[in-house]
Amino acid sequence: MSLKITEEVLEIMYLIEKDPSLSQRQIAQKVGLSLGKINYCIMSLVDIGYVKVKNFTNSNSKKNYMYILTPMGILQKTKITQNFIARKKAEYDILVSYLNENIT
Repeated sequence: MSLKITEEVLEIMYLIEKDPSLSQRQIAQKVGLSLGKINYCIMSLVDIGYVKVKNFTNSNSKKNYMYILTPMGILQKTKITQNFIARKKAEYDILVSYLNENIT
């Protein structure tokens, strides 16, 4: 699986880091994506080594999963966030220059 790191994937990584016990259904509701898309993204993050999956059994004997960002995942999340901020700042600067051209 190949995965392009989009804003949605970055948000998934942040949610996993904040609360590893969130289910895929809960992540889907928070991000506003389908459960299938969340599953694809998480499994892709696992494949590239950014997320590790641990399964555990709760008191009702149902299997649940815990998603944990790996050290490499944390590092990449930070780099992706920095790149995202730089890209958005550049977009903002371009928009400001367009506005300034139209005002003068």
